[in-house]
Amino acid sequence: MDDRSGSATDPSDPASADDHVEPNDTTDSDDATAESDDEIPPDVRKYERFKKMDGARYERVNEFLRDRTYVTAREWAIARLCADFRTETGVEMTKIGENLPELVPFMTDTYTPQAVNQARYSFEEKVTKSGATFLYGAMSGFFTAEDLDEMMYEATEVAKFLLEVEGVDLAVADELDAEDRISEVMREVRESSATLRGEEVRCPECGHVHEPAEE
Repeated sequence: MDDRSGSATDPSDPASADDHVEPNDTTDSDDATAESDDEIPPDVRKYERFKKMDGARYERVNEFLRDRTYVTAREWAIARLCADFRTETGVEMTKIGENLPELVPFMTDTYTPQAVNQARYSFEEKVTKSGATFLYGAMSGFFTAEDLDEMMYEATEVAKFLLEVEGVDLAVADELDAEDRISEVMREVRESSATLRGEEVRCPECGHVHEPAEE
C-alpha cells in the first residue's frame, strides 16, 4: 500500500477529488500570496516543531521511519500535531488538515478531518500492538537481561532522534538518567515475570539467584 500523502486509493490519505481545492487562477500572484498568508491561523504560522525537516521529501522521511519503526511519516507527523493542537474540547482536526503543508514541510497536501483522525488512530493502534509485542518478549524469558538492555538502548536512540527532530533539547545528563531508569525497570519486569513463570533469575551484576516465590 502506498503510504504517501495524496494517494487516491488509501482512505487514510487526503479525501477524494471532491475535497480538492484547485489553485487560484488570478494573475496577481502577490495579492494571492498575501491573501493566503492572512488565512493562516497565527498559531499555525508560529508552529516550528518540524522546522528541522525543511526541504525533506516525504519518501525519504517515510523510508527512515519504516526501517526503524512501524509507523509512517504521515502517522508520525499527524500524531504529533494532534498532541500539540489539543484544546479543552478536543483535537483541532480541521485546522490540522487544512494547514498540514504549512505545519509539516514534507507534507504537501491538505487532509480532511476524517483523514487526520484515521492517521492518528492508525498511529495509536500500531504503538499499542508494538508495545504488547515487546512486553511479551520481555516477560516471556526469551531474552537475557543483557539482550533487553541492548534492545532498549537501540529503541531509545531512535526515540531520542525523533524527539530532537521535533525540536526537543535533550541534555546529556537527562539522557543518561532516562536510560538508567529504563534499564532498571526492564530488569524488574524480567525478574517479576520469571517469578510469575516459576523460574529463577540470576542477577547479571552480582550473581545473586532470585528464587521464585512459593505460594
